Parts: sequence; C-alpha cells; structure tokens
Amino acid sequence: MPTMNVSLPESLRAFVDDQIAQRRYGTTSEYIRDLIRRDQDRQHLRDLLLAGAASEPGPVADDRYFDDLRDEVDTASGG
Repeated sequence: MPTMNVSLPESLRAFVDDQIAQRRYGTTSEYIRDLIRRDQDRQHLRDLLLAGAASEPGPVADDRYFDDLRDEVDTASGG
C-alpha cells in the first residue's frame, strides 16, 4: 500500500494521539483512514441529498400511500 506523509503542528498531533488512545485505533493510519471514509460517506450523502432536491417530486406520502405499500408487501410475501 502506498504511503503518504503528513506534517502536523504539535497541537494537532497531540489531538490525533488522544483520538487514537480514546477510540482504540491501533495506529495513526487507521484513524486517518477512518476519517477519510467518513468524509467520503458525508460527501456521498450530500450528493444524494442534492440529487433528491433537484429531482421531480414523488407521490404524496399520506395514509393511502402507506396503505398501498403495505398491500404490495402483503401481496409479494403471499399474505
């Protein structure tokens, strides 16, 4: 796996060390990888929310909508 060196001021390095100890990460690399994955997840969620906001409105989610969904589930499950 390729490596990446990151320079941090002492205050940030101390913060990272505390996070590793408190959250029980094995290494700094594990902590950084987790931060990057979480950032990717946030970006993906943001993209989904923006796509949803830009899309056409869907059906109204009223009592009838949910009753119809329940009927579909019952029919699909043989109930």
